[in-house]
Amino acid sequence: MFEALSYTFIQNALIAGVLVSLATGIIGSLVVVNRMVFLAGGMAHASYGGIGLAVYLGFPIFLGASLFAVASALLIAYLTLHDRHRIDTFIGLIWAVGMAIGVILIDLTPGYNVDLMSYLFGSILAVSSGDLWFMGGLLTAIILVVSIWYRDILAVSYDSEYALLRGVNVKFFYSLILVLSALTVVMAIKVVGLILVIAMLTIPVYIAERLSNSLATMMAISGVIATLFTLTGLWFSYTYDLTSGASIIIVSACGLGLFLLFSTKRK
Repeated sequence: MFEALSYTFIQNALIAGVLVSLATGIIGSLVVVNRMVFLAGGMAHASYGGIGLAVYLGFPIFLGASLFAVASALLIAYLTLHDRHRIDTFIGLIWAVGMAIGVILIDLTPGYNVDLMSYLFGSILAVSSGDLWFMGGLLTAIILVVSIWYRDILAVSYDSEYALLRGVNVKFFYSLILVLSALTVVMAIKVVGLILVIAMLTIPVYIAERLSNSLATMMAISGVIATLFTLTGLWFSYTYDLTSGASIIIVSACGLGLFLLFSTKRK
């Protein structure tokens, strides 16, 4: 593995893995605390429509997926706040329509054979320098937003009614969390793909939740755990010539299994 570090694409993959892991650690904590896992799954699959749009119109994949994911997040936020009882139906609809739009637009693109597997299961070894700038910028924005509005986000995440009584703009922060989640999902698709992204958002957070007593601590611990899982998964993928995204998730699942095993023995 050490000799591979001389290659630029391996260096980019490692940097991308760390950036995405830290972002999913922070946002994954918010997703779990706010019970948004199903919503994040809907946004992940809907973002495939943005991938198809980017391919069809010929602009960067990240841009198309981000625009589509943010639009889906805002639509989900509106529907959740105004008709919560039907949200599962709306999410299923957004999930399916987004992917269908993506597939159709890719089919309509003349002379383009898209590697569907790279978007479904990730292609971290294909990360470019431009992708790294996007990931770094998004991680910086996430850290700034969470740092500046930490108390408001904390209040909205754990008790939205109390936050509303305190004068916190619950609708704004709820929508903000969803938008950041959508952008993080797009960021993680490059690493593990849209099918496996939910596991990356939830497995490290589940472990961190058991080891922390505050939201900030949970974010920090889950970011470190996600980084460890990602780097180990990349090593496993390189050593045995396996798909990187799937390897990262398998390592994460094994890590969760070991954690649960030792936790049970300690009890």
